[in-house]
Amino acid sequence: MRGWWREVAGLVLPVSCGGCGRPRTALCPSCEAELTGSGPRRVRPSPEPAGLPVVYAAAPYEGGVRALLLAHKERGALPLAGPLGSALAGAVTAAAGGLGATGGGFLLLVPVPSSRRSVRARGHDPTRRIALVAAGRLRRTGRAARLLPVLRQRRAVADQSGLGARGRLANLAGALEVTAGGRRLLGAAVRAGGRVVLVDDLMTTGASLAEAARAVTAALAAQAAGEEDGRAGGSEGMAEASGADAVHRPFMFPGLADAPKGGVAEGLFERPAAAVIASSPSSFEINRNSLGSCIVAGGER
Repeated sequence: MRGWWREVAGLVLPVSCGGCGRPRTALCPSCEAELTGSGPRRVRPSPEPAGLPVVYAAAPYEGGVRALLLAHKERGALPLAGPLGSALAGAVTAAAGGLGATGGGFLLLVPVPSSRRSVRARGHDPTRRIALVAAGRLRRTGRAARLLPVLRQRRAVADQSGLGARGRLANLAGALEVTAGGRRLLGAAVRAGGRVVLVDDLMTTGASLAEAARAVTAALAAQAAGEEDGRAGGSEGMAEASGADAVHRPFMFPGLADAPKGGVAEGLFERPAAAVIASSPSSFEINRNSLGSCIVAGGER
């Protein structure tokens, strides 16, 4: 009800720019330029968490961009989901190019989940809302894209705001999982040629996306092992893949000459990429000063 009321109120009440407060516009040209003008770039936090996927960010988290994200997330400025979703779609497109998926195939946008407590307090799920807009924008440009919200928190986590990089990693370790139904959907979509792009609104330390990547790859490994085991008529493969070993299975890449054939190898998958709207200005500087680096970003819930 709260989200519905905010959307109606945004249509009938005076508005101001969510970035700078300029009256009579939800997003002024100056703030829009901050959000999308420079185009998406590869970024990485420092220190870089182990397992962090390649990620692209649309803009640095500063000035008008910071204000826009906070207005949408914390103050319920729901119309901003449009421009924020467009910015995220640009970052997703860049991430897809990093995967080598610039042409055919379809993209699976997997949002990093917020806690149920946060969603109740805010009255909406900001990342999922923006990701839904981004998927729609991609489809309108001719790119097949689907929102696949299959991740969930398997346990409670502490508030991240007062934690440093090491504390956030410890706080989120093992905190996410793919739902049972989501694992089947994800596995089927990847087998059909879908490419996973994790999406979030903001990068700070990268802990959230590192954990999301771990959960997704573990689920895909478990699903592949379960299908292999089903063909063999036993249960040991699923039992092994559903445990800690699933995290440590090697990432396999389809089409390589030395890739193994048959069994689980038939369901090989690639590591996901990631896309966010904004990351810290320092992560942009790190990328600028280190041309050969891989990049990442992630939003903390």
